[in-house]
Amino acid sequence: MRVLIVSDSHGEGELLQEVVNREQADHVIHCGDFCTESAQLPGGFATVVRGNCDWVEVPWEAQWEGGGIHFLITHGHRLQVGSSLLPLQYRAQEVGAQIACFGHTHIPLSERVNDMLLLNPGSLVNPRGGFPKPSYAVLETSGREDVTVSYFTPDGELLPGLGGKFTVIKRK
Repeated sequence: MRVLIVSDSHGEGELLQEVVNREQADHVIHCGDFCTESAQLPGGFATVVRGNCDWVEVPWEAQWEGGGIHFLITHGHRLQVGSSLLPLQYRAQEVGAQIACFGHTHIPLSERVNDMLLLNPGSLVNPRGGFPKPSYAVLETSGREDVTVSYFTPDGELLPGLGGKFTVIKRK
């Protein structure tokens, strides 16, 4: 299974569509702040949540299960991810998620905490926190318990030093 994870595309609907078309993922997750009309969002095979800059009525939070993995998807501003990831961890535990996808900070992150993976794809257009390039993430399952997370620039260039291989106990 191949999952494209994006966030904070801030009105760049055409760029978002280019990335979606190039990656040919089985599922797309957008962690909010898309800031476009709903017609510019990926359709059908996507889970999209609302960010603090969005006006389109989509859920503030969603859950999705694919490949035996339970995902929590949120923008993160309502969980104060800019200050601490602890509320996000608690929410993921509460819903039984193995992977918590979030945005808002514009800083790429993939970190295993206890029994879950916290994953921020960064911003598709506006990096922050000293990170020099915009980014998105691709998660691929490999084997029974492993996932690989890779980060790319919007033009498809691999960003070395980010992501990696993580163990996630899949559900049967």
